[in-house]
Formats: sequence, structure tokens, C-alpha cells
Amino acid sequence: MKDTFATRDAVIARATDIFDTGGLLATLRRRVAIRSESQEPAQAAQSLAYLQDEIAPALARLGFTTRLLANPVAAHAPLLFAERHEDPTLPTVLTYAHGDVVRGYEGQWADGRSPWEVTVDGDRWYGRGTADNKGQHTINLAALEAVIAARGGKLGFNLKIIVETGEEIDSPGLKAVCEAAKDTFAADLFLASDGPRVSADRPTVFLGSRGELNLELRVDLRSGAHHSGNWGGVLANPVVILSHAIASLLDARGRIAVEGLRPPAIPDAVRLALADIELGQDASSPAIDPDWGEPGLSPAERVVAWNAFEVLAIKAADVDAPIGAIPPVARAICQWRFVVGSDWTRVRQNLEAHLSQHGFSDVQVIVHEAVEATRLDPENPWVEWALRSIQRTTGKKPALLPNLGGTLPNAIFANVLKLPTVWVPHAYPACSQHAPNEHLLASGARESLALMAELWWDLGDIHTTSDQGAAGTTRNNRAPRPAVSSHKAPSGA
Repeated sequence: MKDTFATRDAVIARATDIFDTGGLLATLRRRVAIRSESQEPAQAAQSLAYLQDEIAPALARLGFTTRLLANPVAAHAPLLFAERHEDPTLPTVLTYAHGDVVRGYEGQWADGRSPWEVTVDGDRWYGRGTADNKGQHTINLAALEAVIAARGGKLGFNLKIIVETGEEIDSPGLKAVCEAAKDTFAADLFLASDGPRVSADRPTVFLGSRGELNLELRVDLRSGAHHSGNWGGVLANPVVILSHAIASLLDARGRIAVEGLRPPAIPDAVRLALADIELGQDASSPAIDPDWGEPGLSPAERVVAWNAFEVLAIKAADVDAPIGAIPPVARAICQWRFVVGSDWTRVRQNLEAHLSQHGFSDVQVIVHEAVEATRLDPENPWVEWALRSIQRTTGKKPALLPNLGGTLPNAIFANVLKLPTVWVPHAYPACSQHAPNEHLLASGARESLALMAELWWDLGDIHTTSDQGAAGTTRNNRAPRPAVSSHKAPSGA
């Protein structure tokens, strides 16, 4: 036992040394320089280069076999699959990353920074993808490198990796690829990193994500605008109709008024997990409005365990150059974030019935494709295993979020591949992801290197037996069930 702990300390030291000697920063600089903007189809060659010239060689050096996967839905967003198989009796883990980023927004970054160069300013490493997601998977791969070196070229488990380049455009093709090759991606556990911690200094684990459904509310009354002096007072104004329609969906403090858009009651296990979660603790976080949203809930419960209906944009005419005319059309782009158990398949019917009941038959509801909500049971044994490992490394009690408030393609891993999903994020809420001035905190990166090295190391300590309790979902009911020595065993193992 003493030797095991000494080696564990050694692997953490190896991981943090990668940071301290500048290796992590150098690798991240190289990756940020690749302009893999998936929102710009003209940059498809950059996305391919990121996989083919950067990630595949890095994984090959770590003993992985790699192959590019064609995207059957979006050819400009290829995928990479990598595998390191050590022994069929060992547990198998699937991890995930995305190499694409949102637009760089050159010229909008403070102090003349380039989004394609990592600029170090105190504790902040600025650059597009530093937080989402190049920095996060660079940390995870560096931690893997430390474990392989410490174990003399072994991991102690089998690892599969899928890297996509279309996450920022809703992961087109990822589901189809996974559905077509379920055996290829079969595993005992899904473990990956994306999204933010609850705060910069608190390690976090989340187990799924809220779902996302984008929709448009549209009032289209006539073919053209008409003079507001000659016709004002006798022509219905679509902006007024749309405004009142939206007001019927939410009260003046943002509480959802449509029963079909509200979630089921919050499960006790979810409430318990969120009891010590405080949002908005970082100095650069926006001030929380305490009386906005569902009354009687904590801010954490409102974001993680409840549904939110947001109006993202409204358009009727040119607000910067208005004319004295009644507009013919008004549109609102809205977004519904929802938790597990919400009736997401009947959103259009529920909205249409509500609007009709309130006299808004002129409002059209146009629903776009949804991303399903997911949430692993917080009492799943893999969850306790991860929390204990992280606390042992950092000395901090990690935050447990049953699901992220945002949305990730987790439904593919949870529902298509049927895996228990555990996410360990390395960014923080005020990292400016998707905006100019995106950054990663260097202090958080160093801590994350250590805790990921510990997690990968602990996976290698898991031994397999066929007659012990499961530490997670077994692979096709055929894989050996993972169990570990008593000092770190998942509960029930």
C-alpha cells in the first residue's frame, strides 16, 4: 500500500512538472494557433489539420492507434478515433474532446491580443480555445502522458478517444457515427472534460447536461410596412402581439407560466447534491438577480435542476434606423433549456395550445432540433469514486452537479452508447468562452493536471473480477465488472 501511494505521489509530481517546465503552455500555444473555426466552413482544412497533424501524432507517441472518421452529415467537420488496448480483462474508458472553436472575433480582443496566440497575463492564458476545449483536452492528454511514464509504459486500463471538430455547430454527425459503430465505442465508463467548474477554485464533477431546444416565435401579418400616421390604430402591430404573447409565457420575474415547459419536481438526490453549491463566487461573475426565475429555489437549483425559457433576440425592423411605419413581421428567437423528465417532444404542441388559449392564434411556433437532457444518478458508484479521487489530490471537497446548466452532446454517450458519464471541467464560469478574451487560469490548469493524473492513475489501479459488484455500467453485460482496492473502491464495489 505504501509503495502504491508513493507512486501516486510521483505521477502527480510528473504531471505538475509538465506545467512547471512550460510543456503544457508550449503545446497549447501550438494548438491555439490552428484556426479550427467550425462556424466557418472555409476553415475545414484547419479542422482536418488539427486532427491529422497535431492530435494524431501526439496520441501515436502515447501508444495509441488512430484513424480519421469521415463525417456522414458534415464533411467539413471530421472526427478522429484513437485507441490504446492493453488487456481485454481490464476496464475500458471512453473519453472525448472537440478540436473546433467558435469564431475568433479578431480585432475585438482587449489590448490588441490575437485570438490565435496564447498571451500570458498574470494567471490568465488568453487565446481562442484555451478554455473551450483545446486547453481542457491538452491537460487531459498531458496527465495521461505522466501516468504512462510513471507506470513504465502502461496505463493499467484500456482507453478510447473520440475527437470531433463540430461541437460548436451542435456536433453534426457525431450521433450517426456512434450509432453506426456502437461496438467500436463500447466502454465501462465515459470520462471527459468540458464546460466550467462552479467557481475557479473549486474542482467540479458534473454528470450530464440540460437539454437545449431553439425555437422561433413569428407573427407575420402582411406583405409590407404601412405608414404609421395613415394606418396607425387600425392595423394590428405584430410587435405588440408578439410582446404580449411572450409575456404570457413568462411572468414579469421570469417564472415559466406554460405548464408543458416546466420540469418535474426536483429529486431529493439532486437537491442534496446542490445543497452546498454557490454560483457566482468569482469576482468577474455577473451579479445574480435573487428574485428572478422560479421562486423558492436556490440559484444553483434554478440553473442546474430547473428549466429556463430565454428570449435571445427580437427583430421587427431596423432599430438603428427606424421609419414611421407599422412593421409587417415580428420575430423572436428563443431558447428552452430543460432537465431530465421535461416533455421536450411536445414543445410545439404545448406552446401552440397555450398561445391559442390566450388569444394569440397569429403567433407561429417554429421548433428546431433539440438536444436531449441527461443526468447520471448522483448515487452511481462511479461518482463517489471520482469525488474521492479528486478530494484526495486537491484537499478540496469537489462540487457535484447532477448536470451542467449548459448543453453538451452527452446524450450520445449516455443514451446511444449507454455509458455512465462523468465530466471533470477545467475552465471556470467567467472564462469568456465563445467571446473575445477567452482565457484559461494557469493556477486551475496546474491543479487540473494533478487531479486528472490521479484519476487516470486510479483507473489503472482498478482490477477486474466477474463476481464483484459493478462500479459502473458493464459493457454489453459481458465485460468484467471493475472493482478496486478498498482505499479507493467505488461504493458498492
